[in-house]
Amino acid sequence: MTQSTQERMTLPSDQDATGRTLGAEEIEAVAEAIRSGTLTSTKGSFTKKLEKDFAHLYGASAAHACASGTAAIHCAIAALDPEPGDEVVTTSITDMGALTPILYQGAIPVFADVDPRTLNVTAETIERVLSPRTRAIIVTHLFGNPCDMGPILALANARGIPVVEDCAQAFLTRDTTGLVGTLGAIGCFSLQQGKHITTGEGGVVVSNDAALARRMFLFINKAWGYGDANPDHYFIAPNYRISELQGACATAQLPKLEGSVRSRVDAAKRFAPQVEGLAGVTNPVVRDGTVHTYWKYALNVDPAVVPGGPAALGKRLSARGIASAPRYIQKPAFRCQVFRDQVTFGKSRWPFTLASKDAVDYAQERFPGTFAGLESVLVLPWNERYTDAHVDFIARSVRECHAEVLSGS
Repeated sequence: MTQSTQERMTLPSDQDATGRTLGAEEIEAVAEAIRSGTLTSTKGSFTKKLEKDFAHLYGASAAHACASGTAAIHCAIAALDPEPGDEVVTTSITDMGALTPILYQGAIPVFADVDPRTLNVTAETIERVLSPRTRAIIVTHLFGNPCDMGPILALANARGIPVVEDCAQAFLTRDTTGLVGTLGAIGCFSLQQGKHITTGEGGVVVSNDAALARRMFLFINKAWGYGDANPDHYFIAPNYRISELQGACATAQLPKLEGSVRSRVDAAKRFAPQVEGLAGVTNPVVRDGTVHTYWKYALNVDPAVVPGGPAALGKRLSARGIASAPRYIQKPAFRCQVFRDQVTFGKSRWPFTLASKDAVDYAQERFPGTFAGLESVLVLPWNERYTDAHVDFIARSVRECHAEVLSGS
């Protein structure tokens, strides 16, 4: 089939209005904030409402808005207050924004391998890299698919290690025991442009631990004790506040979240049977009793069965207007220059100078799941604005492109 005769359809995109739920409610809320003349969240009401509503939605005792998902992770690590050279176990497949905060706090990211099918860390992969210097564990619920938290929490609790949940891609995702973000010590969320709800940039942290919540509040606010009898700047901290414009937008976005998630899940349920049984192609693994909320839809494409693997299938999908992402990321996080060459503060290499040899051993044989997973994952765009026609078009395109790759046409 030539490109000129291939079916094409313009899909809703989370990079513009076609794939976002932004509308009159957000416009009115932002306009109200502007009319008030108070755009700082320290004096306004919108950000405070967002925090109250977010905490209520998650059944958390505290939620604090911050500047980004990266800031959320930074707040979490700062709240745990590691000593220089302490280790924070994290995943080999994540955004750099979830890693640099560890370094900024003087700790060492230690990468755990992942399950090659889910690309999530597991209790087994985490346990392999724990050491007496482990101060925290960060789990990332990739694509909206929950990590298996029961065994992870059992492992962490037995050793007295707090767990931070990176839920940037996992709004209203459920593990077997509850909403992710509320299962560990701290949950971190992103309101970036492409997330389930958005304020362009922004983040939220939640916790049921009063001491951790207090320290995150302080960290967002330059460690200034707003509301204290004798406030001071108690420790080193940035200004990670959002503005009332973002707070206003988020207060209007939040009531739309459950509908957006439901739409994504329904679209996935329609899509999955249409590609089931394709040789070398498998749907995401979703454990019984969990809710995958599909930030993206991650197919597994076996290169041993499908010639050229995800790249070959993705190239053909691209010709039909479906911007898939073979591999998701081109290389594991530990192969990025900041880790490979230990590029940190000036020429100091600090805090890597404090690291043990094992903590910075990035030999490929230590990460079989990571490399196998990246070789076989094809990430499809996903959106709450998809109609049945959009879903059927993507499924039909996958089937037809798969047939073309297998036949070599």
